[in-house]
Amino acid sequence: MKRRLIKFWGVFRQLGPGLITGASDDDPSGIATYSQAGAQFGLATLWTAWITFPLMAAIQEMCARVGIVTAQGLAGVIKQHYSKSVLYLVILISFPAITLNIGADIAGMGAVAHLLFPRIPPALFNVFFTGLLMSVIIYFPYETIASVLKWLCLTLLLYLVIPFVTHQDWWLIARSTVLPTIHLNKDFASMLVAILGTTISPYLFFWQASMEVENRQSISPAVLVDKRDINTMRTDVNVGMLCSNIVMFFMILSAGTVLFKAGIHHIDTVDQAAKAFEPLAGEWAYWLFALGVIGTGALAIPVLAGSLSYMMAETFGWDQGLSKRFSQAKGFYLTMIVSLLIGLSLDFLSISPIQALIWTAIGYGLTAPILIFIILRICNNEAIMGEFTNGRRTNIFGWSAFGLMTIAALLLLYLQF
Repeated sequence: MKRRLIKFWGVFRQLGPGLITGASDDDPSGIATYSQAGAQFGLATLWTAWITFPLMAAIQEMCARVGIVTAQGLAGVIKQHYSKSVLYLVILISFPAITLNIGADIAGMGAVAHLLFPRIPPALFNVFFTGLLMSVIIYFPYETIASVLKWLCLTLLLYLVIPFVTHQDWWLIARSTVLPTIHLNKDFASMLVAILGTTISPYLFFWQASMEVENRQSISPAVLVDKRDINTMRTDVNVGMLCSNIVMFFMILSAGTVLFKAGIHHIDTVDQAAKAFEPLAGEWAYWLFALGVIGTGALAIPVLAGSLSYMMAETFGWDQGLSKRFSQAKGFYLTMIVSLLIGLSLDFLSISPIQALIWTAIGYGLTAPILIFIILRICNNEAIMGEFTNGRRTNIFGWSAFGLMTIAALLLLYLQF
């Protein structure tokens, strides 16, 4: 047992940006989307978990490889090799979506914290979480932040427990996992786009590339890239994306077997989703759900704000990096602060967190095809990537992701209008 723990600890220590990126993908936005999918359609969307894994793993691996090979974030590479109008378009699309995502995540954390401590208003929790995250981001170095984020990843294991404290029809679950179910209507199409958007999220593309650069510089910036570095990165990314999809699977499973069966087919707030589990699956299920929302929110919000800061800093040539102090990268850190404050202000505008989270996921689903196309062009360009261009397998999954996201987005637009 001791030997196994030592082995696990050794593997866990080697994991880095890929694990954090995968875990942050299951933020309150993802939790809300997966809970709504399970509550509204039962197990009908369970099959999406194994479909999205190879696609998101391929996209995130390409982003990570761009960061390692070019020593630049994704925005920096686009700025250097493509028209600035492309980059400005990306920022124009990303800024409102990311800040809305931050605001909805803060609101979700505050709502479930209020359920744990009913005497304290959710607004106070929102302010507290915002201030705490802002302080951690500004005052602590990259190594400390990365370490804390890695340990917060373990909160995702809470969601794997919920289905096992309730009665399950595992044969029906296996059939729903293997055999895709598709309904040709607007609601189902919207949910598919939301699921794709929250698993293959554009902000994670920028975060992954920039964190690989930061992680490499924190170890030894002078070392040349070799195949061993690429293979280590791929393991990290694949583990992170696999964990993300396992959690996604169990979240849809939990909502599909607990909420859907109980006749709860519509969720308006994150705390409502958490509270719905208490009488149906016992007090432990409710506490696990609530604590998971807080843990994943604390993990995801720095990633959201950080991705926006890296994007803005590389676009306008500011000094950047979580390893730098505030005085060394004022524009970088001010972008984080502004995005957090805008996100916090959205919580006082009577916007439903669940609806904001789902619409954010849909927005990501509509914009992701553009960015995936650009990433594929970059990773197949020898002038940029040298000997580390895409292999055949990566291109197959990459173009499949582009095709699937495009078809889903066009289907949604067709059914919507």
